[in-house]
Amino acid sequence: MSKIEVTLPDRINDDIDRLVEQGEFVNREQAVEELLSMGVSTYNVTEETTTEDEELFTQTVDDQDPAMQDEPNDDYGF
Repeated sequence: MSKIEVTLPDRINDDIDRLVEQGEFVNREQAVEELLSMGVSTYNVTEETTTEDEELFTQTVDDQDPAMQDEPNDDYGF
């Protein structure tokens, strides 16, 4: 596990202390770890993997998008 040092505004520090005192977390360390984890998870920073269904959908959309075609579309007289 990595160890970091963070400087927090007094308001946030007090909020964390209050949550621990109210029994929301066992201790300050657990509170900080869980609150940071929840914050990071909102940004969805996990590695993105593409499924076969997503690849199929993307390919279908690309096939239908005239901008993705190599040759101009003669149907419009251009």
